[in-house]
Amino acid sequence: MNIAIILIILLVGAILTYLSGNRWAPKVAMLFAIITAIFSIALLLEYHNTGTNFSVQWINSPSVMFSLKADGLSLIMVLLTSVLLPIILLTAVSHTVPYEKLLYSLILFMAFAMTGVFLSSDALLYYVFWELSLIPIYFIVVLWGNGSMSKRRRSALTFFIYTFAGSLFMLGAIIYLYTKTGSFQLEALYNANLSDTEQLWIFLAFFFAYAIKIPIFPFHTWQANVYQKAPLVGTLLLGALMSKMALYSALRWQLPIAPHAAHSMQTVVLTLSIIGVIYGSIVALKQDNLKRFFAYASLAHVGFIAAGIYALTLDGLQGAVLLMVAHGFGVVGLFFGSEVIYRRFNTPLISQMGGIKGQAPKFTIAFFLMIMASIAIPLSFNFVGEMTIMYGLYQVSIWYTVLIGTSMFLGAFFMLHMYQLVMLGEVRKKPFADLTVNEGLVFILLAAVLLFFGLYSKPIVDLVSPSLQEILMYVNR
Repeated sequence: MNIAIILIILLVGAILTYLSGNRWAPKVAMLFAIITAIFSIALLLEYHNTGTNFSVQWINSPSVMFSLKADGLSLIMVLLTSVLLPIILLTAVSHTVPYEKLLYSLILFMAFAMTGVFLSSDALLYYVFWELSLIPIYFIVVLWGNGSMSKRRRSALTFFIYTFAGSLFMLGAIIYLYTKTGSFQLEALYNANLSDTEQLWIFLAFFFAYAIKIPIFPFHTWQANVYQKAPLVGTLLLGALMSKMALYSALRWQLPIAPHAAHSMQTVVLTLSIIGVIYGSIVALKQDNLKRFFAYASLAHVGFIAAGIYALTLDGLQGAVLLMVAHGFGVVGLFFGSEVIYRRFNTPLISQMGGIKGQAPKFTIAFFLMIMASIAIPLSFNFVGEMTIMYGLYQVSIWYTVLIGTSMFLGAFFMLHMYQLVMLGEVRKKPFADLTVNEGLVFILLAAVLLFFGLYSKPIVDLVSPSLQEILMYVNR
């Protein structure tokens, strides 16, 4: 099966969604999102451990190939994107916004760019897709975000400048690697003959690009403002999918290309990742804005994932991939829950919430399930990922495990404390309607995924293990 078809589906879908007009745009976008998900699942069913490749000449000088590769690692990220895309669209269909044809076409175009990042095996093509993903999210935040236009522009511009500046370091590293190998192809870069000093600079160049977009402490300063100002679909695209671009890229590009630097910088990067986990947990406690609260909670979770990646052990990498997928679905549930509350109370402030439990029992249960998944209770998907990461860190040093383990207690405390303030207490005079059919369907789909893979994560582990073992082979050479 030609894996380029998935990109064609999303790109054609973005164009036709715009041309369909405001009335039909949500339906056309949903149709192409579902087709993309079906194609991704079909690709999985035909997949073998040897992977699937597609390559044609794009530019002759320098030699740039439009080359795509779908192994287990890239395929799980494509599946995450394509399965979450209809769910993200479902969160928006009952909420009318201006210029719907433009919004929904930008969402599909962003999915197109992110899918290109996950599939690219040519470094320059990868960089093009990486930068393309910035364009739609910038306009989504500016045109449909929260607050005044000036504040939305400031937040979006800050995010754009941060991420674009970091990407320039990565571009410099890619160009330098081309001068060393004469190729942008992934395999050639893996086998580049680099000195330890060269590897260190390459590692740092990639790290700046990835640390900003994940984000890792102290490169996170853009995150809370952008998550708060973005509309729901923008926040979901950022938190559930765009952060995974950088985490995936660290696995695919950074570690195998600069393995010696990865080992020499391991202590520094692990320390920053764990600081981010603890910092995010503590700062979340001080937030009164519910979206900012979840933004800092997300910072803690992605720091946990980064720690698993830079543990440089098979268990750490497997746990990181598991938690990436779990976080993708879980963060959609949390931010969607905050949006449901905002639409009814018309306030984002936790101090002005409360009493929901007595009016909306279905939402109370659904939101509680998302909270339980987030704090990684046993049988949840997050629990499997976090425990696997901690075991991977234990193989490096028990102290890393102890330090990052404290975040699990902090996470449980700040999440349950928030839940009490938001959901319990006296019933407010302002009525709070229970879940609609669309809203209930979103929570059911998310809870089903989080519970199923919490009970049985073996299919994902089996899918990604050959790719991760190959990466570790390069890292430990």
